[in-house]
Amino acid sequence: MKFIKKTAFRIYRILFWLCGKTLGTDPRLIMFESFLGRQYSDNPRALYEYMARHHPEYKLLWSADGSSTAIFRHHGVPCVKRFSPAWMFHMNRAALWITNSRLPLWIPKPRGTTYLQTWHGTPLKKLGTDITTVHMPGTDTQKYKQNFTTEAAKWDYLISPNRYSTDIFRRAFGFNGKILETGYPRNDFLSTGNDINTIITLKKRLGLPLDKKIILYAPTWRDDSFHAKGRYRFDLQFDTERMFEALGDDYIIILKLHYLVAEQLDLSPYDGFLHDVSKHEDIRELYVMADILITDYSSVFFDYANLGRPMIFYVYDIDNYRDKLRGFYLDFEEKAPGPLVKTTEGLIRAIKTSDPQNFNRTYDIDGFRERFCDLEDGRASQRVSEEIIRHLEEKNV
Repeated sequence: MKFIKKTAFRIYRILFWLCGKTLGTDPRLIMFESFLGRQYSDNPRALYEYMARHHPEYKLLWSADGSSTAIFRHHGVPCVKRFSPAWMFHMNRAALWITNSRLPLWIPKPRGTTYLQTWHGTPLKKLGTDITTVHMPGTDTQKYKQNFTTEAAKWDYLISPNRYSTDIFRRAFGFNGKILETGYPRNDFLSTGNDINTIITLKKRLGLPLDKKIILYAPTWRDDSFHAKGRYRFDLQFDTERMFEALGDDYIIILKLHYLVAEQLDLSPYDGFLHDVSKHEDIRELYVMADILITDYSSVFFDYANLGRPMIFYVYDIDNYRDKLRGFYLDFEEKAPGPLVKTTEGLIRAIKTSDPQNFNRTYDIDGFRERFCDLEDGRASQRVSEEIIRHLEEKNV
């Protein structure tokens, strides 16, 4: 069976390459993908929504992992199953690819295709060739860096949310194409959807109480804690019983795990207090509902800063993460726009003293926003889309 699968994969790769050489480009076809086809989310979704409204002359199609096609059907979004024969055909015919994470290295970009890489966050932790030692399964440091730059060489455009990211992306990805320093399209919603009616509607849709404050806990993954390649472990590192006792009357916690985390946490003992929303693909909706963000080294805090609300950093393993796993681009302990805590009691204290005005004064969230969020004005999707559409139209002249 293993031999048959390997042989089938080799044949598929050859056919993909042949399609790229023999099929012509459809100048009106655009392919979208988010987080390996697992989600209808993030920057690709924001660009899709803008293009669907303003450029109906284009055919827009999503790449969907086989386990996620129901998500796209639910939203009424056209999709094709990733790695199917139809996917191979459409990928090779598309005039434009839009994705927010790396495609498999074996996939060749057809001659007539433009590749827009949106990426998925402002970097705090080291990326790409800037990582000193790689601890991820299935690779080593040299191979990881080479694979990263090989993939980045296929990109024609790369979106950057701010000047800080532009400088890092250029170096860490070894990217020599055009960077669109526009702000992140996904954050347009933080300007257009941040109103009480939208927030109430979202809470009702998720079955969340209207009379309690919401804490969004959105941690990242750890390179050295995994089940297998691409499937990472994560365990809650706070005292759940103590959190419930101290906060349960006034707060609920919604948990959004990273898309690479494979855990299915049993939260049933704290039903009504802890809510696992990891399968809710659109984190921007979780942002606008949340009164407080708790994270660690995830880039989510750069996005959440747009809202000017309190942020708390639960960094119980910061010494290992900073010195062994990744390292940081910022002096995180000095510049973080919120308190860094390492214990459950510290977390509870920070939550209970999370008045927005005090946070702004103490941690200068406004200054942080000026540096990292100055382009986030609700029109990034428009800027990116119109630039790319103009490029496609010029190619077709």
